[in-house]
Formats: sequence, structure tokens, C-alpha cells
Amino acid sequence: MSTDNTAERTPTAIDRLADGYLDTVAHMDPFAATSMGVAGYDTEVTDYSPAGIEAVTQVTRDLLSALDGVADEDEVDAVTRAALKERLGLQVEFAEALIPHTQVNNLTSPIQGARQVFDLMPSKTEEDWEVIATRLEKLPQSLRSWQESLRYGMEQSVMSSQRMLLLGAEDAQNLAEADGFFMRFAQNAQGSEGLRERVFAAAQGAAAAYGELAETLREMAPHGRASDGVGREAYQLYSRNFLGEEIDLEETYAWGTEELQRIIAEQEEVAERINAHYGNGGGRSVQAARDSLDADPARTIHGTDNLQRWMQELSDQAVRELRGTHFDIPEELLALECCIAQTGAGGIYYTAPSEDFSRPGRMWWDVPTGVTEFHTWTETTTVYHEGVPGHHLQLGTQVLAGRSLNRWRGLGCWVSGHGEGWALYAERLMEQLGYLDDDGDRLGMLDAQRMRAGRVVLDIGMHCGFDMPAPFGEGAWTYDKAWEFMADNWGMEVNQRRFELNRYLGWPGQAPSYKVGQRLWEQLRAESEANGESARDFHARALRLGSLPLSVLRQALK
Repeated sequence: MSTDNTAERTPTAIDRLADGYLDTVAHMDPFAATSMGVAGYDTEVTDYSPAGIEAVTQVTRDLLSALDGVADEDEVDAVTRAALKERLGLQVEFAEALIPHTQVNNLTSPIQGARQVFDLMPSKTEEDWEVIATRLEKLPQSLRSWQESLRYGMEQSVMSSQRMLLLGAEDAQNLAEADGFFMRFAQNAQGSEGLRERVFAAAQGAAAAYGELAETLREMAPHGRASDGVGREAYQLYSRNFLGEEIDLEETYAWGTEELQRIIAEQEEVAERINAHYGNGGGRSVQAARDSLDADPARTIHGTDNLQRWMQELSDQAVRELRGTHFDIPEELLALECCIAQTGAGGIYYTAPSEDFSRPGRMWWDVPTGVTEFHTWTETTTVYHEGVPGHHLQLGTQVLAGRSLNRWRGLGCWVSGHGEGWALYAERLMEQLGYLDDDGDRLGMLDAQRMRAGRVVLDIGMHCGFDMPAPFGEGAWTYDKAWEFMADNWGMEVNQRRFELNRYLGWPGQAPSYKVGQRLWEQLRAESEANGESARDFHARALRLGSLPLSVLRQALK
């Protein structure tokens, strides 16, 4: 079933340039290599210093120049060229704006990246732990290299906000604690007593380095940007990075507002049926429906072991039933592992398979500390988003497609608007396929859609200084107004909501990419169906292109 994705391609000149760039980046950024599943770099750490960032940036400039000296040999080359120019051009812009040097947030800065890489490393044998120990011992130098960049940015008057610097300090301090991730992680070490002692000592060193980083961030915080928003000019750059095209911010802001209102009305219709079923007298109240669903024992899971088991069973069922009926799912993608992450910070995410598929795709649930009760009605749609037909199908297909495109297209190109837009599109698609006919599960899907529409409004409004839209408030956005807006429209508990708001403030432009990307996927499918193509054929054709900037995807599908 994986014929189109496994046909070997004779590399062209552009393929060789792209693949050479991927290998160079893997060598210069070992954490990225591990994330992509490129073997050979798991004992090394990433250099986040100004010199390290400039070295990667210069390699990127060199490739952009080299592209001008070679011609396209086929349509694959044309798409690769367009994607390389767009993606790598933005990387240079980001580096010149000192964003990789200075961006601090609660999800994707080096604070998290240098820790999360250990989730992806094999840890079953003594040989695995030898590799882990070597990388752990080097981790302090990686964290100190980023402190160099943070101070360099401060000298250039480029810094994250005071709020993000303090939040980063808190996250780093949590990793430095005696009961933090690294010390717990070291307790799992396998092998001789000497090796376990080595791992423990390395974990102590890593924790201490995070403590140093926390202190640096606290010292810098008073000098950070006072405003939570980055401003319109900077926001458009961030937005382009996550979408792969420039959007009309006013039009998108108005569309997001209308989409939010439409979803609320749809939710109220579903809530009315749920409230009637439970006899709670809630009428069209969405909150009354949520409360009744939360109180239903049949929709409640206790403990992370049971949560992991439920995730795996639901994911496996989706793969079995969708394969060969609605989607082409290759043999290599049948394995999807559902895992519980160990930090307790919150968040649900997917990590792609390695290049050779020895590491399968994985769905991670980072359960917040102290949370032991989970509600299936809110998370059924999340499993489809992260698994099949969401990220696992999209990213797994992309990794396989590297064999018939090039390795950079298969492993090194990721555009949030494409990938997150696809995953959100997949949630709606599962509703259309009958997998969310249960009104509770459907309300959960609509909760997720409502949140993503609301994020378009909040994110653009906060960072660009727009006034709040009339149906939801008035005057300029503030942190407190954003918090109340979320309380009204996000169906999640307080700690998750706080994590989300901080995420938007520290990662401008990313949150809207889900809904904006979904909008494009729905437009492209409608155009495809108007031309007589089946949904299954459209999905297969589109996914085999890999993740692309939205501007490039539009042209490639035409």
C-alpha cells in the first residue's frame, strides 16, 4: 500500500543541494537531528551561542545562493526550490532579527527543547544509556551557549517580554529541582552500577545548569520588553513563518470573529440536545452540557495508566477502520505509540517517526502535576488530531515521501499552517465520517474548534494592538481581558488556560496557524471535489507532497 511513497528517486542537482543542507544542519544542530530522526548525533548537543547560530545562518545563505546556479529538472524540483527559498529565507530573517537568540516561551525555546530531546532517545539497554549519559554530560555547555545569546540580544536591546523571561525562569527552575525531570529520569538508567552513577552525576549537572539558566533569566527580566505584544511589523514576520504566506491581518481578524460566532451557535444546538438528555434544565447552555458530561462516570478515566490505554485503543481503532476505506495508510504507519510525558508541564503533542522507522510516531500527553481525572468527551477529537488521520498520517506520510522526493522534504520541512491546519481539518473530517456522532464527543470537537477560532482573534488582537471585536469586548486588548475572553470561550480548567495564554504571548503567530491552515485545506478540498476528484485521492495526492508553505501548497496542488 506504500508504492507511491517508496519509489526511489534519482537525485537531481536540487535534491543534492537540499539533502546536503539537511546533513549539514543535522551536524550543526544535533537536537534537531534527533528530532528529525537522523541517526549519528545523539551524543552531541546544540550550540545556541551567537557564533553557533551565525554558522547555521551562513550555511543557509550559501544554499540560497547555490539554488540560483542550478535548473529544475522536473516538477518535484520546482516545488522543492519554492519551499527552500521561502523556508530558508525566513530562517535568515529570523536570525537577523535575533529571534533564535532571544525568544523565551513556555513551549519551544531551548528551555524545553534541550529537555524534550531525551524523550526521543532510546532508553532500554545499557548501550542506550551510554549514549544518554554522554549527551547529559554535555548539556550544561548547550544551556550556557544560549545564555551567551540571551546576553548578546540584551546588548542589542532585543529581548523577550518581562512576563516570558520570568516564566522561563520558573520553567528552568522546575527542571533544576531535586524532584525535577532529570533526577527522575536518571532513576530509569539501565546497566552497570558505574554507568548508573555516571548518569546520576550527569543528571545532577544538567539540573544545576538549568538552575544557572533560571538565575540568568531572573536577572534579565526587569530589562525585558514591558509589552506582552510584539507589534504589527514583528507579528507579520512571525505569522509568515508559521503559515508560509502573508495574510491580511484585518481580514483574518474579522473572519476569525465570524468563525467564532458561528461555532458558538453550532455548540449551543448540540448543548441543547445534551442538556435534554441529562435533564439538567440547562437549555442551550454549553457550560451546563460540559458539567453534565464531566459528571458522567461513563465518560471519565482515572489515572494516567488508564488514560494511556484509552488513547492507544482509540488510536488503533482509527488506524484499522480508516485504512483502505478513506485513506491510504502504509504499513510503516500502522505503529503509533501513545505515551505519557514526564514533566507535568501540560500539553499534548506528536513526535514523528525516525527516518528508518525504528522509532515509531508517538502521541504524547504531558499530564499536569496533580491531575488524575480525564474526560473522554473532550479528548476523543484530540486523539484524531494527534494520531490518524491527523499528525501521524500527515507526518508519517511525509517521512516516507522523502524517498520519492528528497530527504529535506521528508524530514526537514515543517510548516505549522500546513501540519496543524491538516490536523484541525482532520477533526472535522472525522465528524463527517461519522466518528463524532455522539453529541458529547461532538461537543468536545466543537470546544477545540471554538478555542482555535478564538485564538485567531486573541493572538492577532493582542500582538497587533487591535481593539477587541464588538461581540466580545471593547477597547484595547490587555492580559486581563484576554484571560476573561478565554474563560468565556475555552472549555478547559484554569491551569491549562493559563498555560495556553502564556503560550500565545510567547509564540506569536503560531496559534492562528491551526484555523487559518484548516481554512485553506477546506478550500483546496472543495476545489478538488469540484473537479471530480475523490476525497481519498485528494488526501493521498496532497499528503505525498510533504509539509509545504501554504503559498507553495496552493500552486503545487494545481
